[in-house]
Amino acid sequence: MKEVEGDLIQMALEGHFDVIVHGCNCQCQMGKGIALSIKKLFPEAYEADLATEKGSREKLGSYSSANVSQLDASFTIVNAYTQFHWRGKGVKADYEAIQSVFVQIKNDFPGKRIGYPLIGAGLAGGDWDVISSIINKELKGENHTLVKFLS
Repeated sequence: MKEVEGDLIQMALEGHFDVIVHGCNCQCQMGKGIALSIKKLFPEAYEADLATEKGSREKLGSYSSANVSQLDASFTIVNAYTQFHWRGKGVKADYEAIQSVFVQIKNDFPGKRIGYPLIGAGLAGGDWDVISSIINKELKGENHTLVKFLS
């Protein structure tokens, strides 16, 4: 896993990534964090989320996606269903769902430049050491980059 500091969305718009992945809940909210920014900037990604069944546990470990083009960049946004809900205290990240979705990402986007934030370790409260080891294992051999946001 490569690590850089910056703004994942801006880097995608500058052509650094073919695919960006962010964690979503299964409630079709996209109401906080990077998901909210994606919802506002790329309505087609939110529309892909809304096309899934709200509140379905079956979504955990899967994803919806949208191909976007803005400025001179084209890339795919992956809404990775890595947590069921967002309410309450405690860890909301689902490690099995994270593993499942990254298996699918490797299968569906081989050879692509993949960028992602600290999926599951921010608002979802997951342990980044656990999550990063899952991502490294499942994306082994792929060009993938963690983008740590500078606030």
